[in-house]
Amino acid sequence: MTQDELKALVGQAAIQYVVPGEIVGVGTGSTVNQFIAALAAIKDCVPGAVSSSVASTERLQALGIRVFDANEVDEIAVYIDGADEIDGRGCMIKGGGAALTREKIVAAQSRRFVCIADASKRVEVLGGFPLPVEVIPMAMRRIQRQFQALGGSATLRLKDGQPLVTDNGQHILDVRGLAIRDALAFESEVNQWPGVVTVGVFAHQRASVCLLGTAQGVETIRYD
Repeated sequence: MTQDELKALVGQAAIQYVVPGEIVGVGTGSTVNQFIAALAAIKDCVPGAVSSSVASTERLQALGIRVFDANEVDEIAVYIDGADEIDGRGCMIKGGGAALTREKIVAAQSRRFVCIADASKRVEVLGGFPLPVEVIPMAMRRIQRQFQALGGSATLRLKDGQPLVTDNGQHILDVRGLAIRDALAFESEVNQWPGVVTVGVFAHQRASVCLLGTAQGVETIRYD
């Protein structure tokens, strides 16, 4: 199966975790787009969604699915999102689509996080994928030096030759060369650095379940 076919497979499989009558949290990215397409078929069963990005919001609304502001909702039953990497404990690297801060907000508001990914995203140790970090621009150079002290190399993410600007009006650093063995401690440390909005390690908001697309079909991995 192609990677796109695997993404469609897990996107469809995630529908079983949607709770009828409750708002669903929706992430960002190409795998999530497959879930959104599947969600459209059962949209009358849910009041709507809370979205983690402008792109997902526009896609949901185009399909006739109501999107709530996170401040309108006290709690979300389940959050469905992809990952750039996921380890054996359900800790993830996320942010390849630059939506990591809002993804973390929606994940924190949700009772359950269901990660949907293809098998290439499963790793033993996080860090092979460049780690996204959303930063306030004035702190960028200092944060780059702090990652250099940890053995990493942080580069500013560009789009069309200019610094990428997130939905929150900030920039993204992509950090290479790290092996993140204690994801919880690493996330806690970096999030304390002045100027860091969010680090793309999801250990405090790790996955409860991962639906992994493999050549043999969908593998369900439970972490809770």
